[in-house]
Amino acid sequence: MQLHWVWCATLLCLLIAGEVRCDCTEDNVQIEGGHYTLTMGLKVGSMLVYHCPEGFYPYPLKRRVCKHSDTWSTERPISSKRQTCKMVECPNPFVLKHGNVNPPQEKYFVHNETTYACYSSYNLLGSSRRECLPNGKWSGFTPICSPDSGSDCDDPGIPPGALRTGNSFGLDDKVKYSCSSRNLFLVGSSERVCLENGQWTGTEPACYYDYTYDTPLEVSMAFGSAIKSSLTTLEPEDDTQEGRKIRITKNGTLNIYIGVDISESIEEKYFKNARDAVSKLITKISSFPISPNYEVVFFSSAIFEIVNILDFMQGKVELTFLKSQLEDFTIGNKNTAGTDLNLLFSTFLERIALIKQQQGYERFQEHRHVIIVFTDGAYNMGGSPLSTVEQIKHTVYMDPNYKQEKKLVREDYLDIYVFATGADIFDADLKPLVAGTGGKHYFRLKDIKELQKTFDVIIDEDEVKGSCGLHKNYKTTQRRENYPWAAEIVIQNEGRGMKCMGSLVTPMFVLTAAHCFTIDDLPQHVTVDIDDKNGRTKSVKNFFLHPKYNIKAKVNEGVKEFYDYDIALVQLTKFVQISSLVRPICIPCTQETSDALKLVGESTCAQQEERLLKNMDKLSFLTHSDVKWMDEKDVHVKLGDKRDNCIEHALNATGITTKNAKVPVTDNFLCTGGLEPFRDHIACTGDSGGAVFKTYEHRTVQIGVVSWGTKAICQGGGVVESHKDSRDFHVNVFRVVPFLKSILGNDTQDDYAPLVFLKS
Repeated sequence: MQLHWVWCATLLCLLIAGEVRCDCTEDNVQIEGGHYTLTMGLKVGSMLVYHCPEGFYPYPLKRRVCKHSDTWSTERPISSKRQTCKMVECPNPFVLKHGNVNPPQEKYFVHNETTYACYSSYNLLGSSRRECLPNGKWSGFTPICSPDSGSDCDDPGIPPGALRTGNSFGLDDKVKYSCSSRNLFLVGSSERVCLENGQWTGTEPACYYDYTYDTPLEVSMAFGSAIKSSLTTLEPEDDTQEGRKIRITKNGTLNIYIGVDISESIEEKYFKNARDAVSKLITKISSFPISPNYEVVFFSSAIFEIVNILDFMQGKVELTFLKSQLEDFTIGNKNTAGTDLNLLFSTFLERIALIKQQQGYERFQEHRHVIIVFTDGAYNMGGSPLSTVEQIKHTVYMDPNYKQEKKLVREDYLDIYVFATGADIFDADLKPLVAGTGGKHYFRLKDIKELQKTFDVIIDEDEVKGSCGLHKNYKTTQRRENYPWAAEIVIQNEGRGMKCMGSLVTPMFVLTAAHCFTIDDLPQHVTVDIDDKNGRTKSVKNFFLHPKYNIKAKVNEGVKEFYDYDIALVQLTKFVQISSLVRPICIPCTQETSDALKLVGESTCAQQEERLLKNMDKLSFLTHSDVKWMDEKDVHVKLGDKRDNCIEHALNATGITTKNAKVPVTDNFLCTGGLEPFRDHIACTGDSGGAVFKTYEHRTVQIGVVSWGTKAICQGGGVVESHKDSRDFHVNVFRVVPFLKSILGNDTQDDYAPLVFLKS
């Protein structure tokens, strides 16, 4: 009977269609332990997508396609194995060097736990306990058994399932990564290089199975931090639009290009969720003072344009128009057959080239470009987009030789993010398309609907545009763009004149040294030189010296002038206007600094200090000079057993007769200077109060405050090298956090927004 029905159905197809072009049936497509959905019912071309409960994945196939011969096939080799839901497995954690992993197992599945312990003389960094999660990843951070070797860079570790070549971590040393199984593929940097600042290039790699995906929290931390940086480092000429009017900006223009795949291989629910997520992202971006220009398109084998970026730049459209166009767009009867990913990137390339032509060489240099693509990568038309992406890089980098081994000063002017979505993702085709610095650019999403939650939290409407530590890390014609926090404190009191350096730590407070002031100084005697759009000289409402600062505290112990707790805060009468020239520096133990350092979850001061200060770490401070023409000095802080030798030189300073160096130099000081192992620069007269800082992945954190030194080698500023026995001492900002918190974190007043300090 069943054979007779199949024969009749086939004959019916012949009579109606003139060819054997029958719909598929639901025979033998079931999956054990899960279910399936159909994109177009049982019609030819419909895609059958398998689904499993959390912690399981479809095996051996993720999807099948109804072919013309009325059979279900796949775009990948067909397997004869029975379709089932298999439990998610995590990559092998037995890659830990110099330590033990327990319990030892052949395979690790969802909710299996592991613990990590290092051999003696090795210190455990990362997580001591991890759990295999439903998304195919291990919880926590990669465990590393690190020796106290004093290498330029920390051991970068080996992620689960990976192999690493290279075990030297000195300057310019390289490490290379690959995955240990053909069932795994590498996401992140396959090669990393140790830099002078103690950082590794690229991003930490990971080995993924084809069912591994990124959670909304992970995307929020990675993509959110990157896009927020783009929105806060640029300063538009007119920042009054508040999400309503789009203005043409001459400097610091941000162009955002968004492409959403609506081809047949993408289920309609993915399209709707992607459309809603894009709308959510644009809404969040509009809460920032910067006004990006947008190009938004949907694509299959054709381009369906929502808005043209050139119309944005010419002021022909408003943000409200873009949002309404997005909300009204539906797939409807549009042709979604085929996928031409190259056409999408060619469209973006054409727009970028036209912008370059219209703006001219000089103005185009200030344009930054962010490309965001939602697709599964299953292109079957137009060929590979790789060559087009290369042309986009050529155009934005403005350097035909950018592939050569030299520093790319314009790498941060282009970011290409790929959000891989769909039932079956073509990772090998998509991963090479990403571009940009400073973090992850490739994300695998199980359900794009979760991305809306991500966009809800990555950009907070209450976030001030003066996010700390942002600056331009390449030399510009205006040095303030390199050091936007720098300030000069000027004190004039009855013939006494004093100048000190300082650093803007909030829009209303400047951090400096306490010894710049005397007991007779009043706020009206003090001004702050920091040139924002409202002028250069700022009046002062009040200033606060650390309550434990007492320059005469140890006269009886052989220290004529004692500089412990040599730190002060100056409160301005009005907020400075934040711009690319005037921004606050990050200070220790605040939540914003944890965000800048990419510390996930509930972080601590100790974690910040560990990330920023290592043995012989390189720090910098600015020399006293006109703040328009600042120069940077480099020093190496001596920590651990090297600190005792460093502070011994304090006994040679004028006014010190004690034989115990720890009397004038308490644990609250950092020690720099000398010739070994590097020849440091020395602080000059007038450098006092300046920020001793370190840059971590484009964000700058103040570590210390320039306080005093053993020798007055230079007067009036300048970059001067240290002598053999000259040393400088800087107040360690980590040691005076309670004082900073009592003022900057004070939430009982209404004059200014308090900073959020960490609990511990």
